[in-house]
Amino acid sequence: MSQAGGTYHHGDLRAACLRAARELLEEDGSAGLSLRAVARRAGVSATAPYRHYADRDALVSAVAAQGYRELAAYLAAAHPSPTTPDELAAVAVAYVRFALERPALFRVMFAEPCDPNSEERVAATTAISEYVRGIVRGAFPGADTEALSTTVWALVHGLAFLHLDGKLDTSTPDVVADQVRTAVHALFTAPAALPRARA
Repeated sequence: MSQAGGTYHHGDLRAACLRAARELLEEDGSAGLSLRAVARRAGVSATAPYRHYADRDALVSAVAAQGYRELAAYLAAAHPSPTTPDELAAVAVAYVRFALERPALFRVMFAEPCDPNSEERVAATTAISEYVRGIVRGAFPGADTEALSTTVWALVHGLAFLHLDGKLDTSTPDVVADQVRTAVHALFTAPAALPRARA
């Protein structure tokens, strides 16, 4: 059975559905993402995707889990275990760049309803959370790991969405990188500045 963009082989239905879902996301955003549309794109019957996905939320969870794994690899490629402000900034820049390069996927990962029982999505999000905690342990020894992990992720994630939503300048990759680096470096310099501000 043929499909758009390749050949569907029996036994590879799940991969074909995920590939089709990613293509639809890139073209139309999440609004065009449905099991029926995925089946059409994959060149399979309308009921075939239900063999792997109970509903749209399950499909979205699988796509999001794939995105989380890609994001983790992207961040690790920027720096596997950052401990300095510059290394942490490089990871933050990679996070924002990932969001800007894959905006529809990024929004699905963080803004779409999902299957709360998806083991794949839970495992993928846990891996990202652990990576962030590891960064905090290395970069901020002695700090409250849980609280600061939330702070760091919130900062970088907020920067990603501010750029995605056009609230910050995205005219060039260098402008984006400079804005992200400046914000991350503020995490390191703000505590030292606070006592002087009080004085």
